[in-house]
Amino acid sequence: MKIINPATEDVLADVELADLAETDRVVERARKAFAAWREVSPGDRARLLRRFADLVDRHGDELAGLELANAGHPIGNARWEAGNVRDVLHFYAGAPERNHGKQIPVPGGVDITFAEPLGVVGVIVPWNFPMAIMMWGAAPALAAGNTVIVKPAEWTPMTALRLAELALEAGLPEGVLQVLPGAGEVAGARLVEHPGVNKIVFTGSTEVGKLILARAAEHVKRVTLELGGKSANVVFADADLEQAAATAPSAVFDNSGQDCCARSRVLVERPVYEEFLDRLRTAVGALTVGDPLDPGTDMGPLISAEHRDRVASFVTGTPHYQGTCPSGKGFWFPPTVLTHDSLDDRAFTEEIFGPVVSVVPFDDEAAAIQIANNTKYGLSGSIWTRDVGRALRVARAVEAGNLSVNSHSSVRYWTPFGGFKQSGLGRELGPDALAAFTETKNVFIAH
Repeated sequence: MKIINPATEDVLADVELADLAETDRVVERARKAFAAWREVSPGDRARLLRRFADLVDRHGDELAGLELANAGHPIGNARWEAGNVRDVLHFYAGAPERNHGKQIPVPGGVDITFAEPLGVVGVIVPWNFPMAIMMWGAAPALAAGNTVIVKPAEWTPMTALRLAELALEAGLPEGVLQVLPGAGEVAGARLVEHPGVNKIVFTGSTEVGKLILARAAEHVKRVTLELGGKSANVVFADADLEQAAATAPSAVFDNSGQDCCARSRVLVERPVYEEFLDRLRTAVGALTVGDPLDPGTDMGPLISAEHRDRVASFVTGTPHYQGTCPSGKGFWFPPTVLTHDSLDDRAFTEEIFGPVVSVVPFDDEAAAIQIANNTKYGLSGSIWTRDVGRALRVARAVEAGNLSVNSHSSVRYWTPFGGFKQSGLGRELGPDALAAFTETKNVFIAH
């Protein structure tokens, strides 16, 4: 597989993709390593993860450079992502010594529970945030005593391969964290179907997530799924309109819109709809799309020519507003604002996964909730209002797993992350994630 820099179209590397036989060998190594890794004392496992985190910190600029070149992320974003990998590792390094069971009062004896590791965990990673999402799955799984096989996206394996090298350098035993570059329909499908893999963590499209869920069910295999989104950014007339409009572009155009949390539907209360659109045009016009190496760049390229063509297919006719982007080599697409005569328009209902935002008016709170919930997805969203009661009512009514009031924050490594409806199953990050990588064992000891 030729690995392409999406900003220059230069070839970065040739990576050999694993076949079925190599996938089986990797699973066997992980199963052998599990027997010893689960027995590593909690304190020693914690120290190894902290050492891994410290190495990531020392190699942060290198990892950021790989992400910039392989995924087209602006340098500021890529540095944040390397820091997020470090922070997630540090957070879960505190978990092995706190993976507590319970003592439950019962007659005739003592009842205790243990949080037992599952075994081998397959983490199938998307191309939009390769190293961050890899570690969201791998770190808690490792902390709980599992061994991990990471299957990176075909287009973006570079940071995963380097992180696996750093894990070995940090002292994690061979076979505990392996990276398996391969095609989804070959290596990824084999991990899902392999009886020696005990859990699958998948981030990607809802369509592929459904296939994984169906195949995993044949083995009653545990899954965590983080899938698509079509999130709403709801702006009420009493909101700080200046702040709401100024921050709306970053909520949808971050990573060039290649973000399942993107607030790609902006719902604006009708009395301030036109004013909001004017302010939004100004904010979008101020975005810089260009060289990811430039610290002043806000948006880089899309991941591939194929994906750029898909994004472009959603923009028909004349957009309400469209920014600028470089011409020539690179998979560029300008930030684009759409308005709609119908809420059934394809661009308003389907996940675009690019720098395209739709803005529509609503008349009252009930209408805002109805429009926000009229989607098969339920991942994230924002609510802008100065009315605390309204903020709480709408937050409880909107069917999404991660909501922000008067901000666009979705992901913190110490709080749970995941979706409602067809946006996924289970929760990543925060204290909730550890339980997703263990089974509760109950033991009764008679007096």
